[in-house]
Amino acid sequence: MDFSGKVALVTGGGNGIGRAACVAFAKQGAKVVAVDRDGAAAEATAGIIRQSGGDATAVTADVTKSADVKAYVKAAIDKYGRIDCFFNNAGIEGKVSPIAEYDEAVFDAVIGVNVKGVFLGLRHVLPEMIRQGGGAIVNTASVAGLVGTPGMPAYVASKHAVIGLTKTAAGEVARQGIRVNAVCPGPVDTRMIHSLEAQLSPGDPAAVNQRYQASLPTGRYSTVEEIANMVLFLCSDLASNTTGGQFVVDGGRTSTGGAVTSLASR
Repeated sequence: MDFSGKVALVTGGGNGIGRAACVAFAKQGAKVVAVDRDGAAAEATAGIIRQSGGDATAVTADVTKSADVKAYVKAAIDKYGRIDCFFNNAGIEGKVSPIAEYDEAVFDAVIGVNVKGVFLGLRHVLPEMIRQGGGAIVNTASVAGLVGTPGMPAYVASKHAVIGLTKTAAGEVARQGIRVNAVCPGPVDTRMIHSLEAQLSPGDPAAVNQRYQASLPTGRYSTVEEIANMVLFLCSDLASNTTGGQFVVDGGRTSTGGAVTSLASR
């Protein structure tokens, strides 16, 4: 788990799981590039790392725009010369609504960030890793990429797609020394989960929080640090022959069978 001398690029690095991963990479010696469409949040993440003696830079980017993705890759290469680890993490939850009522514009927005954003990240980072002769990529999927989640059709479709992209990329670049895996969080204690709780019960989101945490085998949501730990493991030499896989961190939720409840992961 030593990332000394390595460079970690993280999208969605301004908050939640992305920020936790940036901080974790830095604590293990990596130089970090924090990317987020909220530039102030990305800079705040970089500032946290610098205050602890680490080396980090922030980039503002919209992951749905190819020019912005090219720009964050170029920024990483210009600053540090390489990209050893890429946490392709940026994502949004959309709305809670059945398919028969789901807003088309919201569907397009979720697919744009969660699928096109992941694709563009792979499209522009992989050539650099191929050029340098290796690297490790982790895409953020979800337990919603493994089973259905009633009321979240766009999110579920997008996360199934992320797993498909992960498997495809892994098969394409394994012989070039590049590993590609997906992390599949269950509900995590972040802004996203609390937004969904509020959508489900605007008048009493705390009741939703208590009910869903109680439904998990471990009795609680995961922490952002627990997801970051899995990401670092998958990027480390400890996972040197691990590629094309989906790694669940969900407090046992999917082990109990049945459909995952209407809560997303970030």
